[in-house]
Amino acid sequence: MASMDTDELPVVLPSTTTTSGLSLDLHPLPILNISEHLTRLKLQKNTNSPFVIGALLGTQNGREVEIVNTFELAMEEDGQTLDQGFLVARREQYKQVFPSLEFIGWYTVATYPNAQHIALHEQFTAYSSTPLLLILQPSTVFAHATSTSDSLQAPLPFKAFEPTIEIRDRKSRSVFIEANFKIETGEAERIAVDWTARGGSGGTSLESHLQTQRAAVKMLHDRILVLVKYITEVVAGSAKTDHTTLRALSALLASLPASEDKNFREEFDTEYEDVQLTAYLSTLTKSANILNDLVDRHVVLTANREDRGQSGPRRRPGGRPAGGMGGMGGMGSLGAMVGLGDRW
Repeated sequence: MASMDTDELPVVLPSTTTTSGLSLDLHPLPILNISEHLTRLKLQKNTNSPFVIGALLGTQNGREVEIVNTFELAMEEDGQTLDQGFLVARREQYKQVFPSLEFIGWYTVATYPNAQHIALHEQFTAYSSTPLLLILQPSTVFAHATSTSDSLQAPLPFKAFEPTIEIRDRKSRSVFIEANFKIETGEAERIAVDWTARGGSGGTSLESHLQTQRAAVKMLHDRILVLVKYITEVVAGSAKTDHTTLRALSALLASLPASEDKNFREEFDTEYEDVQLTAYLSTLTKSANILNDLVDRHVVLTANREDRGQSGPRRRPGGRPAGGMGGMGGMGSLGAMVGLGDRW
C-alpha cells in the first residue's frame, strides 16, 4: 500500500460503481470442504473464530471460472506469511491426480475483506495472475434466517471477490470486486451431497424403513409428553381446563387396545409364534437347499471318479501298465506263459 490513508480505505469497491463480469460456478465439494475445515478448527482450537485458509482448484476459460475442489494451506510461524513450499507440494500432488484442475484462488473465513486479506492476496499472485478470493461468512446465517422455513430459503454464506487495481490520487492499490456466482452440480455430486445429508448411511431399504419408524416413534413420544404435561398442569391448577380437549383425550384412551386383556395377550402370543415359525421354516428351507447342492456335487464327483476307474489301468510314465512286468504282476504273466507251453 502507498500510505496509511490508503490502508484505511475499504478494500472492496461498491457494486454501484464497478461490477465484475466474471461468470463463476461453485460446486458443492468446495462448500463442504470449507465448512468442514472451519468446524474442525473450532473443535481443535476451542475457539469460535479460528484462522482458516486454503487454496481453490478449478478451471478457467476466459471469463468463465469453475471452482471444483479445495485443499488446506499452512502458514509460517509468524502467522502472516504463507508456507510457499507446502502450497507448491500440495498443488503438484493434486495436479498428478486431477491434471485438468489449476490453482485459481484461495479461501478464508471472515465477515468482510480487509487490509490483511490484501497482504495475503499478494502472496498468491506468483501462482495465478488474478487469484480469486472466496470468503465464508458464518455470521450471516443467523442474520438472514429467523425460522426453519427462512433458513431453507436463505442464501449461502459465501462471497466471491475478484482482484483489480484502483487508481486514487495518482496512486494505485489492490482492491476487490464482488463477483456473483451460481451453484453448479453434476449427477455424481448430487448423489454424494444427498448421501452426506443423510448422515453417510448405506441407503438400504431396511435402514431407510427403520429410520422412518424411529422418526415416527420419536414424534409420537414427543406429543405424548405434551399431553402428559397438559394433564399434569390441569390437575395442579396451573393450566386452564378445556373440556373439549379432555373429552378428546378420554376418547383416545378408550380406543386404545387393553394390553393386559386376556384375549389380547392370546392373540399377541399366537402372532408371535407364527412369526417365529415362519422364520424357522425359512431357515430350514435354506439349510435343505444347501444340503441338496452338497449332495449333487458329491454325486458328480463320485461319478467322475468311477468313469476314470473304468477307462482302464493307469499307465506309468514309461508307457507300461501299472501291473506290468514288474513285481507280482510280472511273475503272474510268466506263470501263465509256462502253463500255456505245457499244454502245447
